[in-house]
Amino acid sequence: MRVKYSLLLLLILLLVSCGSRKHVSRTEFPKREFRGAWIQAVNGQFMGMDEKQMKTYLLEMLDNLQKVNVNAIIFQVRVEGDALYESRYEPWSRYITGTQGVSPGWDPLEFMVAECHKRNMELHAWINPYRARTKGTKYVAHNHMSSRHPERFVEYEGQLYFNPALQSNRKYICTVVKDILDRYDVDGIHIDDYFYPYPVKGKDFADDEWFNSSGADDKAEWRRENVNHLIYHLHRVVHDSKPWVKFGVSPFGIYRNKSSWKKGSLTKGLQCYDDLNADVLKWINEGWVDYSIPQVYWEIGHAAADYKELVAWWAKYASARPLYIGQDVQRTVKAAGGNQQTEKYALQRAEVNVMGACFWDAASAANNVAGYRDVLANGIYRYPALQPRYVFMDDKAPKKVAGVDVVKDDDGDVLVWLLKDKAYKDEMNAPYRFVVYRFAKGEKVDLNNPARIVAITSKPFYRLQAIETDCTFVVTVLDRMQNESKGVKYKYEVKH
Repeated sequence: MRVKYSLLLLLILLLVSCGSRKHVSRTEFPKREFRGAWIQAVNGQFMGMDEKQMKTYLLEMLDNLQKVNVNAIIFQVRVEGDALYESRYEPWSRYITGTQGVSPGWDPLEFMVAECHKRNMELHAWINPYRARTKGTKYVAHNHMSSRHPERFVEYEGQLYFNPALQSNRKYICTVVKDILDRYDVDGIHIDDYFYPYPVKGKDFADDEWFNSSGADDKAEWRRENVNHLIYHLHRVVHDSKPWVKFGVSPFGIYRNKSSWKKGSLTKGLQCYDDLNADVLKWINEGWVDYSIPQVYWEIGHAAADYKELVAWWAKYASARPLYIGQDVQRTVKAAGGNQQTEKYALQRAEVNVMGACFWDAASAANNVAGYRDVLANGIYRYPALQPRYVFMDDKAPKKVAGVDVVKDDDGDVLVWLLKDKAYKDEMNAPYRFVVYRFAKGEKVDLNNPARIVAITSKPFYRLQAIETDCTFVVTVLDRMQNESKGVKYKYEVKH
């Protein structure tokens, strides 16, 4: 299985790299790559579970994803102006207990931060900024913002939305995010593809009152500017609060069709810019988001929205900030011509500006639908990967460890290392993780080879097990931005 998947992936990489000037040859197993998974609440997958059941469900999912070297979880914590955490401002979500405002008796976000960090995964807190009520919500808690200030909301096709035109709403959403940042050790704040509502033909979002009083000439431009204000201020809040936390967005997979804009993609579908009033490219080019994950959920060869076309388009136009590709597990494995998983990953890795992927949904991958997890384990994600670098946030590597040695305890040899405590002056450059590499005797030390990573750990030691031949270990330091220090070697000799 392992040889089969590896050879197939390499063959596809060679083929696609020869087909277009936009593609470049890349290593089969990159050392740095965002490997994310979305865990959603909006589908009701947690409803009916008590604390023990939900924790068991989440832990099993995380364990299965850890086995295939997933390194980031995007966890939905705000579905409809509610919270899957102990919020100071919003009611508990009905997507946990079934009734909005009813406490589950524990804090899912706190739990997920701790469990992800134990597994050396990042945790990005995913919020929906504007949605305040879904179609299935029958009861709204007394402390929900729509109960306290109904004048700040607009109803559209059975759902309720924070009015994007109101500065008071923008300020409130920023306050909610600041609260998350102040109290939880999250690695990212993430927003999804819902801005102005997905349009229904013949039904307009009822914001004429605010548009007419704005003095603007073009409603679509005015709406986009309303959203721009929120994105700009959210980015400021995130980085003013914790400069190491990333702010990311996962927009709808089509920015604009070529029929609407000469630089648009060769697609025929709903558009971020025109239909959702989300000028994602502006946010990327202005530096208002730190990464983007366009939801390219369609199949390779899809008549209206071809995966290959869209990956190449986003790689060309959205590379001013780290770009990852959002993939749909179910649609990928059930494509009409057969499972496209390996081919999709090969296409994205052939694009030099694409630095990773995120799959929807986490449960499908963790449950190994159509062997999806097996393909990751045996080929695509065979080796661990560090996160991509965010050099515009911080490009300074931490100091290397002071020294590496081996000590013995009752269970055998332990590789340990010492830190230069006084060398770390601030949180951005303090040691956060360590990478342990192992090289065979006589082998050239190459820290760009992820196949030699044996551990990524928050602990200043690594227990050695079943080592039968002499080898060289190298230990490096990672800071919160995963800048990596120089390595320190230790030559290990097996005692006979």
